[in-house]
Amino acid sequence: MANLMRAALAGDEGAYADFLRHGTVAARRVITYRLGRASAVAPEDVVQETLLAVHLKRHTWRQSEPILPWFLSIARHKLVDACRRQRVRISVPIDDLAEFLAAPDATDSGADNQHIERAVEGLSEAQRKVVRSIAIEGRTIRETAAALAMKEGTVRVAFHRGLSALSQRFGRQT
Repeated sequence: MANLMRAALAGDEGAYADFLRHGTVAARRVITYRLGRASAVAPEDVVQETLLAVHLKRHTWRQSEPILPWFLSIARHKLVDACRRQRVRISVPIDDLAEFLAAPDATDSGADNQHIERAVEGLSEAQRKVVRSIAIEGRTIRETAAALAMKEGTVRVAFHRGLSALSQRFGRQT
């Protein structure tokens, strides 16, 4: 499917028609599987909404990335939208999505931690303690306030200022 979309983006109308035929089959298969038999949502309506969204957003697909996760995420979002409109609840087993989830990359964690520590070292002591507690250690505002003997409002301000300082240092404006 990716080669068809690449050709379609280059202007090949035949390739685009083939892509849509393959996409229709894939979307129909996934949507009917997710909905099951006893659903108030019409699968063909969701398939059509998916194809329209793909047509409108085809320029957002990164050609260096696989197309199937991009395509199926659009189908999933359209299915969720349709279910919300009809007030239908569906559940998706996480095992069904395992092939699309990124695996943890243990090789970069040490280097990332060094970069994070270096960046945080440039903050004031209070900001450094708060940012470490919330952003690195995963504590809540309340837990951080209790651990550092600070008011929650003070923790929020220190956290915001610390993130703003980091953001400005790395070229992003808040």
